[in-house]
Amino acid sequence: MNTVRGARERARIEVTAAIKDEARRRLAAEGAAKLSLRAVARELGMVSSALYRYFPSRDELLTALIVDAYDSVGAAAEEADAGALAARAAPRARWVAVCEAVRTWALEHPHEYALIYGSPVPGYSAPMDTIGPASRVGNTFIGILRTAYEGRGLALPPLPAELRPEADRMTADFAEGLPPAVTAALVAAWAQLVGLVSFELFGQFNRVVEDRAAFFAHAADQLAHGVGLPVV
Repeated sequence: MNTVRGARERARIEVTAAIKDEARRRLAAEGAAKLSLRAVARELGMVSSALYRYFPSRDELLTALIVDAYDSVGAAAEEADAGALAARAAPRARWVAVCEAVRTWALEHPHEYALIYGSPVPGYSAPMDTIGPASRVGNTFIGILRTAYEGRGLALPPLPAELRPEADRMTADFAEGLPPAVTAALVAAWAQLVGLVSFELFGQFNRVVEDRAAFFAHAADQLAHGVGLPVV
């Protein structure tokens, strides 16, 4: 009985992976807004009713793809930080390494990047299941900042008085232990990082920036400066 159950579970895992792989191909060809369970089923040689046993709706399939994408870029960020930490890199170098990992992942997975950081999919609302995976990159940056703050310290960025309540709230919500000024700077830096990657990926740097790797490395270092990370 256990053998039969194990075989069924393996088959379900394989079919689920095949469905998601085909859905990613359709994302690359047509975009998320046109993703259709019927089209995925047709390409896989399945009847729609069979596919619905794995993903009852388009939104559930989209959520699975979104979670996978967030987990993938999150793992890339965490692995980059672990590698830098193993090499005894300073927090600023760890920060830049994570930024580079996000850029590399985006260039290698442009359609998945567009799914999670591009235009919202009409009619789709991301459920709570996406919050944890979506937080992995940000939590990696927060860990770097905490290490620096508890070690040599951070050069606190300026914080306007009118922003202090919001910075306090953000710190309590997701960056406990950091100075509110650093939390506010971190959120701004994260938005700028996504903007830098998006500009490169979606063509806004065409005829503007030629040596994009060097430009990005400099920009990532400037973001590290903006959140108060010391040079050494």
